[in-house]
Amino acid sequence: MRRLAADEAELWARVTATIRPLSRDKATEPAIDTGPPPAQPLAKPVKGRVPPPRPVAATSQARATLGEGGLDGHWDRRLRSGDVRPDRILDLHGHNLDRAWTAIDEGLERAISQGERVVLLITGHARPGEPPVQRGKIRAAVHDWLAASRHAGRIAAVRGASKRHGGGGSLYLILRR
Repeated sequence: MRRLAADEAELWARVTATIRPLSRDKATEPAIDTGPPPAQPLAKPVKGRVPPPRPVAATSQARATLGEGGLDGHWDRRLRSGDVRPDRILDLHGHNLDRAWTAIDEGLERAISQGERVVLLITGHARPGEPPVQRGKIRAAVHDWLAASRHAGRIAAVRGASKRHGGGGSLYLILRR
């Protein structure tokens, strides 16, 4: 990392003077070092043959992340075409974030206990626009919720729904048997 030149340090000091700290604690003036960089010791050369790094074996959890893998091509074709009939439909329209999380958790609990395989989760379309976006918060949070859910291990895959079942405003949750 290089040190700032005198003119750069002056410019940086003017920029930092305009910054408002996020906390209520008094900000301390950052020390700007314009001196020469300290000498760093040279790394010792490695003697002998250095083996290449070993590849890390992918765990089943890493391979089966939500939204990836878990289904064969036949399933994916049926989902894209809308030929799959959902066993349960969870509609999150009109819910706030807390109620939506509770509805997903309870809906997955019921679906798993009744041996259902395909859950259609209707979140609504994401709303484009400048932050803060007032709508589309559930859609934005649903993948994180599912990954952190106590039922994450029972979800084989998450796929976008076909137009027949809501398109971009809905998701298929495929549960493991």
